[in-house]
Amino acid sequence: MEKHDFFVHESSYVDENVTIGAGTKIWHFCHVQSGSRIGCNCSFGQNVNIGNQVIIGDNVKVQNNVSIYEGVAIEDDVFLGPSCVLTNISNPRSQVVRRRLYEKTLLRRGATVGANATIVCGITIGRYAFIAAGSVVTRDVPDYTLVVGNPGRRVGWMSRHGHRLAEPDREGIMTCPESGFRYREIEPGQLSCLDLPEDDSLPVSLSQGSKGYREFKSRESRNKP
Repeated sequence: MEKHDFFVHESSYVDENVTIGAGTKIWHFCHVQSGSRIGCNCSFGQNVNIGNQVIIGDNVKVQNNVSIYEGVAIEDDVFLGPSCVLTNISNPRSQVVRRRLYEKTLLRRGATVGANATIVCGITIGRYAFIAAGSVVTRDVPDYTLVVGNPGRRVGWMSRHGHRLAEPDREGIMTCPESGFRYREIEPGQLSCLDLPEDDSLPVSLSQGSKGYREFKSRESRNKP
């Protein structure tokens, strides 16, 4: 791939044997280590470290001060908030070398990890799950789950557009206030979107936000009886 297909700031360092997709931007003071593969149209903020053999999909956004260690795999459309933490050994000791024992952590498509949240290694964060800022996650998180606290616990469901879904109606349907997409628990603890398969891209008309989160919350409050 030609250099002009992506951007790397002059203060950052990219090792040999790295693949970077077209349209990706790597900003100040980053380090991309050997063997890593980064998809297209990604963005990496200041002071991001990408470890050896890390696999990152397309359209991934990583904010400042995040280290993505070997053993982590990130699918398309994932958002990692500022200073969130990913790990790769559950029981680290300085005296015990476990470089061949890294535990796999998978962040599935569309997941969001909030600022300063910690993801303990060896788990899967489901599609479009939302990990609130400062949470500590120690176990697998199903699709669309909203996780809060330490230890992290499920407190509700989040839509693909990042809105907490209200209680279901008589038919068990929850509707996103921004997109109008409908969601339903197809099994206990397993949510699915009824209007768009989880692996499909958003329609162009729904891929650009037009109102802030607080505006939706204010409207929701006004509509309550």
